[in-house]
Amino acid sequence: MTGSIFPWKGGNHFQLLVDGPAFFPAMLAAIATAERRVALELYLAEDGRCSEALVSALVDAARRGVAVHCLFDDFGCLGFGKVLRQRLASAGVELRLYNPLRWRRGVRNLYRDHRKILLVDERVAFVGGTGATDEFWDPLASSSAWHEVMVRIEGPLVAHWLLLFDFQWLASEGRQPWRADGNSGLAHLPPSPQAGQGMGRVAYANARQHRDIAQSLLRSVSRAKQRIWLATPYFLPSWKVRRYLVKAASRGVEVRLLLTGRHTDHPPIRYAGQRYYPRLLKAGVRIFEYQPRFLHLKMVLVDDWVSVGSCNFDHWNLRFNLDANLEALDPAFSGEVAECFVSDFAASREVTLQDWHQRPLLSRLRQRLWGWLDRLVVNLFDRRR
Repeated sequence: MTGSIFPWKGGNHFQLLVDGPAFFPAMLAAIATAERRVALELYLAEDGRCSEALVSALVDAARRGVAVHCLFDDFGCLGFGKVLRQRLASAGVELRLYNPLRWRRGVRNLYRDHRKILLVDERVAFVGGTGATDEFWDPLASSSAWHEVMVRIEGPLVAHWLLLFDFQWLASEGRQPWRADGNSGLAHLPPSPQAGQGMGRVAYANARQHRDIAQSLLRSVSRAKQRIWLATPYFLPSWKVRRYLVKAASRGVEVRLLLTGRHTDHPPIRYAGQRYYPRLLKAGVRIFEYQPRFLHLKMVLVDDWVSVGSCNFDHWNLRFNLDANLEALDPAFSGEVAECFVSDFAASREVTLQDWHQRPLLSRLRQRLWGWLDRLVVNLFDRRR
């Protein structure tokens, strides 16, 4: 699946679902109505009330005669225990693991399936950044520990999400369902259409082989006229992404970054990414660190163009991960995304250049240490290419 690029499709309906209490019950309800097939692709799954509810829904569907296919990342589901796996197997649910961990694989163990996709009966898809853990949704809690979004999709675009899932599903057993260049016949990014109701496209990353998800971001940023709002929990952007953001700010585009604050599951990544703050701030980029919870969502709004899904747009994702995002040019959906951003900016602390210069000594040391280590590892991998 190296060269296939999905075209734009109109006539879809998109709904932005913010946080686990909004999207997980909707996902379970969709599974409960499945008649033919449920396809689920996840990176993170671990034992807990969330995964128990999900497994129960999948088991019930399988017992109704629905074909249930689950593709989980082997590393991401290390915490998904034998009891839940056995429940799936006993009901006839087929579970496949992406890139099983093996010592002899060495660096190849770093290649992971980072996608989050749920497909039901070729009629509805849910895509975004969730995992099946209690941090995303606890059925007994009124709010979620991690801030995340999923998009509910209905319409012709669901067929393209199925193609993406089926390719990896069959590839996991060494089969190739269609030629790498035979899906859309497109060798380059499709022209950006006029915004219209339900206009959307599947964009994906396939480790180092295919990066139309990043190429599309760069194209949109380079053409931005009014705003670029980008949210990511792990801010380790490539030099090209940083350069495009700086150029956009220099020509008067409002560039805002929504990043994780003190609540994070990987503090070293946060410190490593902060080394990019000074140049961005000097160029006029505004940086907001989300305060209430861990911000895990990955979402971009460039004028009215939206990209939301599993990709963090960092150099680790683009080197090693399978990722997938929905791109949309739908005015109503863009409005929903803008409202989400505005709400999150209001719940964030803006970092200024003065704040940066006045940061504590301990923060300076952490930023230098983790920034240096990140740069060292990246340089080592670049030499292997």
